[in-house]
Amino acid sequence: MRITSASFEELDLRTAYAVWRLRQQVFVVEQDCPYLDLDDRDQEPGTRHLLLHDGDQLAGYVRVLAEPEAMRIGRVVLDPAFRGRGLADDLMRTAIEQTGERPVLLAAQAPLAGWYATFGFVVDGPGFLEDGIPHVPMRREPGP
Repeated sequence: MRITSASFEELDLRTAYAVWRLRQQVFVVEQDCPYLDLDDRDQEPGTRHLLLHDGDQLAGYVRVLAEPEAMRIGRVVLDPAFRGRGLADDLMRTAIEQTGERPVLLAAQAPLAGWYATFGFVVDGPGFLEDGIPHVPMRREPGP
């Protein structure tokens, strides 16, 4: 297993296709949430695409966005065949490393808030529904 980081311009066509296929497979089909996953943020300056590979296969993915006041982690996803092995932990640790010394925001699906808390995130506002799924805003201050 290896994790790489790429800008939009550094993604080759096969990798970009695998990313968007995985995100659609999990967020749209598996979670039954028809929404526009391709939201134009993938190609913003400062966006990093973290790719977890098992050989040539994309096993997981995280998107790190640069916003004016903070960084934002999103689209945390593992291929179903790779779940239950702690690989999402590796992806999150790498994503946090990519944020430098800036605060980090994310919108956690409510059942995963405890998992995100293990990385130093705290709930930072009222819960909300997104595509019918309960979410909570979370924040992590810079530090160890």
